[in-house]
Amino acid sequence: VQLQAFGGGLVQAGGSLRLSCAASGRTRSIITMGWFRQASGKGREFVAASSSSSSGSLIDYADSVKGRFAIARDNAKNMVYPEMSNLKPEDTAVHYCAADGIKSLRLRIPNYDYWGQGTQVTVSS
Repeated sequence: VQLQAFGGGLVQAGGSLRLSCAASGRTRSIITMGWFRQASGKGREFVAASSSSSSGSLIDYADSVKGRFAIARDNAKNMVYPEMSNLKPEDTAVHYCAADGIKSLRLRIPNYDYWGQGTQVTVSS
């Protein structure tokens, strides 16, 4: 599975931005799509994830983004759309999408099988 994230850029605080993550390859094997970010000098941080398997569906958000961010998944197009609103300077980071073919629990742990290259999001104050 290959992942490509795009749509990052510079936005003012309070603004909105919609990222896109395109999956290709063995996409039918994907159960969970994750969204992480990494600010300069910090570790990789969980943002959101969407899991869909025979045992059910689950969407999880980090507390820091609840009510501001949303993750939308289009399985027919093999796309995931992380949508960000009311952005804050602390949201500045490289944002990554990830995918896994087994994981349906513990979505916040960054042990996903596949990772995209990341896209920079910069929020100015």
